[in-house]
Amino acid sequence: MAYDSYANVVSSLFLFSCVISLSLAQNADIKLPLRAVNLGNWLVTEGWMKPSRFDDIPNKDLLDGTQVQFMSTKFQKYIAAESGGGTIVVANRTSASGWETFRLWRVNETFYNFRVNNKQFIGLENQGQGNGLVAVSNTAGYSETFQIVRKDGDSSRVRLSASNGMFIQAISETRLTADYGSSSWDDSDPSVFKLNIVSTLRGEYQITNGFGPDKAPQVLQDHWDSYITDEDFKFLSSNGINAVRIPVGWWIANDPTPPKPFVGGSSKVLDNAFDWAEKYGVKVIVDLHAAPGSQNGNEHSATRDGFQEWGDSNVADTVAVIDFLAARYANRPSLAAIELINEPLAPGVALDTLKSYYKAGYDAVRKYTSTAYVIMSNRLGPADHKELLSFASGLSRVVIDVHYYNLFSNNFNGLNVQQNIDYVNNQRASDLGAVTTSNGPLTFVGEWTCEWNVKGASKQDYQRFANAQLGVYGRATFGWAYWAHKCEANHWSLKWMIENGYIKLV
Repeated sequence: MAYDSYANVVSSLFLFSCVISLSLAQNADIKLPLRAVNLGNWLVTEGWMKPSRFDDIPNKDLLDGTQVQFMSTKFQKYIAAESGGGTIVVANRTSASGWETFRLWRVNETFYNFRVNNKQFIGLENQGQGNGLVAVSNTAGYSETFQIVRKDGDSSRVRLSASNGMFIQAISETRLTADYGSSSWDDSDPSVFKLNIVSTLRGEYQITNGFGPDKAPQVLQDHWDSYITDEDFKFLSSNGINAVRIPVGWWIANDPTPPKPFVGGSSKVLDNAFDWAEKYGVKVIVDLHAAPGSQNGNEHSATRDGFQEWGDSNVADTVAVIDFLAARYANRPSLAAIELINEPLAPGVALDTLKSYYKAGYDAVRKYTSTAYVIMSNRLGPADHKELLSFASGLSRVVIDVHYYNLFSNNFNGLNVQQNIDYVNNQRASDLGAVTTSNGPLTFVGEWTCEWNVKGASKQDYQRFANAQLGVYGRATFGWAYWAHKCEANHWSLKWMIENGYIKLV
């Protein structure tokens, strides 16, 4: 071998050794299990945690994903997309359910698209050349855009103006047309409808699109700068918390100019979090909470309208987000783990698709670090909580994330204080034990809280409930993370729980 070639090989081996040594040093000081808290509602909006963030949005009750129904005042019947979509729109239903419910796509504060049960959009027939109402388009364009005109003093009484400038009228129970020009609000007027709001969403899409491109950047920047600060990390470090789980959205990888309506700048805020973590000796778990297309249809996934649409077609884009996060933070000494996706929901997310994504996401992280843990969230819904064990056991430094709430299920309705505590000590302990194996992946209770369905519980009741959960979830080999650090609902806020003596960790 020539000397130059030999020298190049030695140099390459030395550099490779340095990279490996640096990577190993990054996380050598992680002491498991972690005691963490989620920094929810910071970089991914969850409106229920601080509703006042939405107060200044015009027509804030008609944001993206709001589910609405319209009843013709003339016929006293609900509008429906016949067959759930793909054909005509009628006004002949005496009661309302799925086919009679439409999901709003907000264009601005008064103009909207209406998405129907089968995911088509209501529009004018013949690609906008006719005036009859149909639900056949898979995309929302000009002829699928309507203005909601609300009556002064009675916002539930509305008229719908179509793209041709005319109002929608119910000329019969089986035909609606956009050809009405009068302006009466009488019940007999065929263009008057009663608006019923079924449900709302208040996530990242809703707040950014609600405020619009001129106001949203400053509104979100003000929130980022004030909601979580250096002082919060100092507080957590001094009160027995040694890690934070930080939910992020997929658009972070497109900084500084993510697709509309999302706002750029969250990666710089996450940089600050790493700085504060290193200042106070806190570890960071970066959690992809909102994936492209929405992995569960919930507002915390930044869904536009509540449909769960993450799947095979989104895998490559989602891996690209993980690649971005790993490349940016692999060399930060406070990085403990990257969580590949939060709460995928079965059966909408197929297990084979999820495993394919998890392997690709794992490989993306391993391109940059051999020591940061890779967290894989169990599917929620009707799924076997042990379904990832054999798959994950073949990978290095992998963690299975399970979420345990004594909420969101009829199983907890009517349980008293002791029954909730017994459920934690028995069922939760059994569930956690089943996924905690000697030679398998580590386990992480990535979300839990001290709220329940018990009414009138005392402070001592909450303390007993908290201690039971701390005792059981403390057996998770990677650790646990309380939801959340700050929340206007007190028992969801670890900061409030600590300051008021409900939970003591030091």
